[in-house]
Amino acid sequence: MAKGIVQSIIKTIVTVITVLVIIAFLHTCLVPFLSPTEFWWVGFAGLAAPYLILSLSFCIIFWLFSKPKWALLPLVILFIGYKQIAVVFAYNFKNTFNQVENDKSLRIINWNVQSFNGLTTNKLIKKLVPNDIIESIKKIEADVVCLQEFNNSSTEAGNNIGLFKTLFPYYYFSKDYKRNASNYFSGCIIFSKFPIIDSGKIEYPKAESLIFIDVLKGEDTIRIYTTHLQSFKFKKNDYDNIDKIKDQEEDALNASKNVFKKMKPAFKRRGIQADIVQVATSKSPYPTIVCGDFNDVPNSYTYFTIRGEKQDAFLKKGFGIGRSFISIAPTLRIDYILPDNSFEVLQFDMVDEGLSDHIMLVTDLKLKNN
Repeated sequence: MAKGIVQSIIKTIVTVITVLVIIAFLHTCLVPFLSPTEFWWVGFAGLAAPYLILSLSFCIIFWLFSKPKWALLPLVILFIGYKQIAVVFAYNFKNTFNQVENDKSLRIINWNVQSFNGLTTNKLIKKLVPNDIIESIKKIEADVVCLQEFNNSSTEAGNNIGLFKTLFPYYYFSKDYKRNASNYFSGCIIFSKFPIIDSGKIEYPKAESLIFIDVLKGEDTIRIYTTHLQSFKFKKNDYDNIDKIKDQEEDALNASKNVFKKMKPAFKRRGIQADIVQVATSKSPYPTIVCGDFNDVPNSYTYFTIRGEKQDAFLKKGFGIGRSFISIAPTLRIDYILPDNSFEVLQFDMVDEGLSDHIMLVTDLKLKNN
């Protein structure tokens, strides 16, 4: 009798959990269609998606062994959310990246270099980070390099463009932020081995921008965009608050409120920026590649809006969850290379050199008409 009571209690608890998870997951299914500028909560729903998918899967397994018919509803809900599931995990077999580039392919790097601060607190080692980053890029032998949080100054020590120009003679720099009486600039930059025949910049309402270059490879003109979308601007105390939430410390509620205050406006701003990127990139007259640090996961309005009908190089040739930001959570894939359907994705790799809080993305693309 006692065993029957325990089983009944367990089933009741799992029933309640299943219903709550289904309701929450259905909200994530609305994410691609609702802009966070009006529905700010969709930003949080997108972040929760991988965990809700996992929870729903566990519910299905439980009911398959307990009451198989009851597994049907959560299973149907998973099928309804196929768009959210499809962007979470790449199912390609892990292949060794072929360092030798195809003559007809275009090798692209996308990397947020974290203002060349590196992950070390040692000031002497920190000074070596720019050189270490250029050496890491040099090994990849890329044709085009898109970098976010890139800084440069007119001083000899801060002339980072000078370091890169030895490998890439052509570049376009957004110069989104200016400090020290015009001596220091930071923003996004695109370096190219191919001549740049045109370039441009579209500014967002509040800081940052979308930039592009048109390069001539053989007889083909290719347009490459890069951008760095609104971040949460977390400081050390914010990361401390996140740790308190994870560890369920006494002041976790206050910590949650402080983190929430930064996240909500960031979701809204990214919604506006994503719309700008989508409109701009859709007007490109050439085969187009969009790279950048979107500061948002694949289960977000930002991702679905910018990607549109484009391919995701990671989903095409990568494997796993593809975490590209090394802090906070293991599910944060926030950096992307999105070629349009003019291209074939030949291979993809993620290179973690321990030089930034972001992981370098590398892909080889080939125009289908070649």
